[in-house]
Amino acid sequence: MRRNFSSSRLVRLLSDWAPVEPQASRQDFAERLSQWLDLSDAITLHAAHQSIKPAVAGKRPGARAVQTQSLEEEFHRVRAARVQAIAASGALPVRDHRDRSLLPMPPGASAPDAGFAPYQQRYLDQQRQMALRIEALRGHVRHAVAAATPRLAQLAAMDAVLEQMLGAREQKMMGTVPVVLERRFEQLRSAHQLAQDAAQQPDDPASWRQPGGWQHRFGKELEAALLAELEVRLQPVTGLMEALRNEGEKTR
Repeated sequence: MRRNFSSSRLVRLLSDWAPVEPQASRQDFAERLSQWLDLSDAITLHAAHQSIKPAVAGKRPGARAVQTQSLEEEFHRVRAARVQAIAASGALPVRDHRDRSLLPMPPGASAPDAGFAPYQQRYLDQQRQMALRIEALRGHVRHAVAAATPRLAQLAAMDAVLEQMLGAREQKMMGTVPVVLERRFEQLRSAHQLAQDAAQQPDDPASWRQPGGWQHRFGKELEAALLAELEVRLQPVTGLMEALRNEGEKTR
């Protein structure tokens, strides 16, 4: 039985590619969160919590008029654009452009095996684009949430503080994903070389990016990692939108 069944898909993927023996944590959420926050952060968080105005009874005039449809459309538009960009990242197929079975190769990977560097650049470019687009989306959704009801205004204010406090740490942690992917790249390449040596057959670099080839497999895994990371980065926005949706249902 998997012990990380409740983890995000990104964590599960990275655990499969770079397995480590999991250690059961006896700490609750507050204790684990404290490892991310130092004394200065704790003071800032406490001050922000104290400064948030208490929610008053009743609803802000016009709260029922808050429309979530446009936000839903924007959310799905941003997400779909990033999914499309992830799928399209990489320039041209290795061979004939009419052969759709070949995985697009990352820009700069003109040689059959140019190493991990082109894939790393591809991943970092996608990470930067995700960070920019989702940051703007989160700010827009937070503004709408803050204008809905006093209670949601509290949530929006806390979200702004948490984004400021934890954003840099999140980016640092996301920066470790390419490190795991590089290990996976080398693992697949070594396994391929060992298989070729055992079979005592000449290698065919042209087949590496075809279905069944080791680079084709790695490219698909890299794409899966990007899609999983996208979902992790979208979680705060998803939470804000769910809160707005639930509040709207209560006021009907």
